[in-house]
Amino acid sequence: MFNRGFVMKRTGIYLIGYVILIGGLLAALWKMGVLASIGTAWTLIGVVITIGVGIMLAVTSSGSKEKIEIGRK
Repeated sequence: MFNRGFVMKRTGIYLIGYVILIGGLLAALWKMGVLASIGTAWTLIGVVITIGVGIMLAVTSSGSKEKIEIGRK
C-alpha cells in the first residue's frame, strides 16, 4: 500500500497555535487572579468568542485566492 505519513494543512497549524496562545493568556490571567474576579461564566464566554475568532481568521487566511476568467466565444 501507499504510505504518505502525517500531513497537516496551514489551517490546522494556525488553529493549534491559536489555542496554545489562548491557553497561555488564560494561564497568565489565572496566575494574576483576574479570572477569579471575572467569574466562570464570563471566562467561558470569552474563550468561546476567541476560539470563534481564531477559526474565522484561520479560514480566511488559508487557501489560495485566484481569479477565474471565463472566455466567451
